[in-house]
Amino acid sequence: MTCFADNAQDLIAGYRRFRQGRYLEAASLFRTLKDNQTPATMIISCADSRADPSMIFDAAPGELFVVRNVGALVPPFDETPGLHGVSAALEFAVTSLKVRQILVMGHGGCGGMAACLAAATHQPVGHFIAPWVEIASSVRKTVIEDASIPEKERLEAIEHGAVGLSLENLMTFPFVREAVANGTLNLDGAWFSIGRGELHWRNRTTARFETVMT
Repeated sequence: MTCFADNAQDLIAGYRRFRQGRYLEAASLFRTLKDNQTPATMIISCADSRADPSMIFDAAPGELFVVRNVGALVPPFDETPGLHGVSAALEFAVTSLKVRQILVMGHGGCGGMAACLAAATHQPVGHFIAPWVEIASSVRKTVIEDASIPEKERLEAIEHGAVGLSLENLMTFPFVREAVANGTLNLDGAWFSIGRGELHWRNRTTARFETVMT
C-alpha cells in the first residue's frame, strides 16, 4: 500500500471524494474535454486560497481559463527576455483559445496588496514578492497621497485601484488591443469580499465597484 505524507492525505482523500461524487456526475463532460478546451472567459485572479474563481462563479470544468498570481496583477507588455508567465497565459487565451472576455478579479484582505502597501515604508516583503507587487506602485502612491482616504481604508482602495491598473496594462498588449478594437473581446474588473461573500463589479464608465445583487 502506498504511503503518503500527512499533508498529502487530505489531498488524496479529496481526490477520492471527487472520483466518487463530482466526477461521476460530470464524467461525460470530462470525456468531452479530454482533447480540447473552449472557455469563453479568462479570469486573472489572486492566488489567495480563499478566493477561488471557479467556486465564486459556480463554473464547470472547461468554462474558465484561470490564471492566479500574487495580487491578481497584470504586468505591462514587455518584450525583453525573461519568464513572462502571465503574459504567456494571456497570449494563449487571446490568440489560441479566442476567449471573449477577460475578467481581472481582486479581493478583500489581499496579502499581495498589503505587501505593496508595506513596501512604501520599506518593510521587508520577500525577495520575489517585492518587485512583483511594485507593478501596483503607482496605485499605492495615488492612494497614500489622497487625504480623503482614511488609513484604515487604504488597502481596499489599493485593491480596487490595482484592478483598474491591470485592465490598463492589458491594453498595452497588441493582440489584446486588436481584439478589443474588433469587438471580439471585452475587459472587465471585479472585487470579491471574502467576509461577506459579495462580488463587486467594476463599472466600465465610472470605474466604481458596484455590488452584484443576488
